Amino acid sequence: MTAPLRAEAYLAPETLAQLAPFELRARMLVNGLGSGMHASPRQGQAVEFSEHRPYTAGDSLRHLDWKVFGRSDKLYLKRYEQETNLNVTALVDASSSMRFGTIQTKPGWGGTDAGSGSLQWTKFDCAAAITVALAHLCLEQRDRMGLVVYSDDIRASMRPGGSKKQWRNIVQSLATVRVGGVAQPARAIDNAIAGLPTQSLIFLLSDFLHPLDTLRDGLAKAKFRGHDVVLLRILDQQEIEFPLEGFRLFEDMEGMPPLEADAEVLRAAYLRELHEFDQELERLARGFSYDLLRINSHQAVGPLLASLLSRRETLWRARRRQ
Repeated sequence: MTAPLRAEAYLAPETLAQLAPFELRARMLVNGLGSGMHASPRQGQAVEFSEHRPYTAGDSLRHLDWKVFGRSDKLYLKRYEQETNLNVTALVDASSSMRFGTIQTKPGWGGTDAGSGSLQWTKFDCAAAITVALAHLCLEQRDRMGLVVYSDDIRASMRPGGSKKQWRNIVQSLATVRVGGVAQPARAIDNAIAGLPTQSLIFLLSDFLHPLDTLRDGLAKAKFRGHDVVLLRILDQQEIEFPLEGFRLFEDMEGMPPLEADAEVLRAAYLRELHEFDQELERLARGFSYDLLRINSHQAVGPLLASLLSRRETLWRARRRQ
């Protein structure tokens, strides 16, 4: 049995410092009535002032701003925003291809089923590190964080929660889950949204090395339910650059027969196919107005996530001003 994962093996202090200035922002306003940090469309019930709007006949006089009236002789109503909790769920791909990695794990880091045997920092290890960082950020701002780990079945599932134990439970699930099998993302999305009572922010962490038709239906269902999805495509640097030379034996990690070929002959065709697949995945995400970020598993996750969160926060603030 895999040893319990130490949280500090995936949550570097520099990552926390890079993410600290940002909040997790969903594109939609949250409908709940909790006590978190996100704005609700329900007006008039909260303590935080939002804006004024002109009085029109039939409006209640209860929220008239008499100070503004005294200065301008015009009637304006105060509008308020309810601060609410956001439901965040990470869907983590634990299929066989996520066991791939070509960089050695740093001492004291890692420890998942995918990386502990090989001592390599795998794509699943990278996904676990991102999930742990997001969970810490989410719970620090009093939101609820959930987890679904999937392959050909659901390997672990945890409804969004905001308790102090939730982060440790998420870390422990990522440490002990078995990594293998063929990814079925549509089934995982179905499982996740079935347990989400309100509009939520969903992070889907995968290498997406599967036909996109299996993903499209799940994303469409999430869109129909009003959820916001961020797709994080995690690839090893070797998969991105394909620096191999000479004859190599290529082994598929999800069941296809091995292939011996000249890597230099394959390089141009491989990189072209990779680029075309990336473009197709980007079109799919854009069609649902979802964010997509490609992540090199050899790089630190903090700057990449900080860039994503900064962009989303800028969009969120611009929408608030509309």
